[in-house]
Amino acid sequence: MSSLIRHVTVDCADPYVLATFWAEVVGSSLADDDFPGDPEVTVTAGAAALLFVRSDEGKSVKNRVHLDLQPQDRTRDEEVERLLLLGATVQGDHRRPDGSGWVTLLDPEGNEFCVERSREERALRSPAMITTDQ
Repeated sequence: MSSLIRHVTVDCADPYVLATFWAEVVGSSLADDDFPGDPEVTVTAGAAALLFVRSDEGKSVKNRVHLDLQPQDRTRDEEVERLLLLGATVQGDHRRPDGSGWVTLLDPEGNEFCVERSREERALRSPAMITTDQ
């Protein structure tokens, strides 16, 4: 038997506020029993869920695990702009002149995540030029 990933857990100062941000990012909602002040808040995100757990420890170093997002109904650049309006900030811009690359953003508590190109944007490139860091 193998294991199933049930949650990707994020330690944070305010689970409700951060989960609300991420629910908007992934087009989902908080669990029905989650409210402001709760020590744990869940956002369903596809086959797994994001679990936000209150932690009194502040973030002090780069995340060892982060999410890579691929927009479904917009371009990478449009998605970056949408996420900036939701409260993300740019940590690093790794877009290349040929259109490949990604943008590293920070969520409202400083956790890194990346936005890659959409499937449609990837399809526009020649298969011989496709690399794993699109």
